[in-house]
Amino acid sequence: MSHYRVAESKREEFRRYLEKSGVLDTITSVLVQLYEENDKPDNALDFIKAQLNGAGPDPVDSEALRTELADLQQKYDRLMGENKELRSRLMQYEPLPDAGPAK
Repeated sequence: MSHYRVAESKREEFRRYLEKSGVLDTITSVLVQLYEENDKPDNALDFIKAQLNGAGPDPVDSEALRTELADLQQKYDRLMGENKELRSRLMQYEPLPDAGPAK
């Protein structure tokens, strides 16, 4: 009998965890959306997955973002190299700030 209470206690603790983290509300919302669909989808599981994953990026958008990131990284590297070269050229014409006045 005490084993039953421990299992029930763990189950209740897990339920509170799901409730606190918003999982129960989200799942309930998705199930309500499915219930309210006039044209029920052929595959309910795919519908649920799509609704739960709806906040994630579209794979096409992800690829476009990866391409843009790679282009921007190349531009950044090129500009950093140019900056380094210009700084070294500038140092030939201007003394270091801590060298003091020239006599």
